Amino acid sequence: MSYISLMHKSAIEQFFQRYLTAFHQQNMSDMQQCYQLPCTLHTPDKVVLIASDKVFEQEFLDIFTVLSHAEIKRFVALKASFSQLSETLILACVDWQFIGPKDEVFTDFSAFYHLALSEGQWRIFNVVSQELSQSVDLKHVFNIIL
Repeated sequence: MSYISLMHKSAIEQFFQRYLTAFHQQNMSDMQQCYQLPCTLHTPDKVVLIASDKVFEQEFLDIFTVLSHAEIKRFVALKASFSQLSETLILACVDWQFIGPKDEVFTDFSAFYHLALSEGQWRIFNVVSQELSQSVDLKHVFNIIL
């Protein structure tokens, strides 16, 4: 792996640590720092354009409500990888498991994150969540641990 790729690997690992911590703590402000507005969220059920702080807060409040009702205790990254598309664009793929109160898998899925470097910070501008069977291995493996 080249020096540049190692730098990006470290930055991407740090980014996803911040992201997962904010997600786990349901910290809306820290979550929003991980996103570039406008952004889009794609699930198998719908596509949401988030163009304002208000829409962002409502969308993530909905997500956090579902997770709270399901009593999700932890999030596990089964595997994570990224490819650098340009100096300012990265594609990452993370396979997630959300674990419930009795250590059961509440849900698992593969998420594709499109990140842009903006004002020295990596930020998500698009997320596509798919069934785990859609996972891909990108060029560089990285770790996410909470």
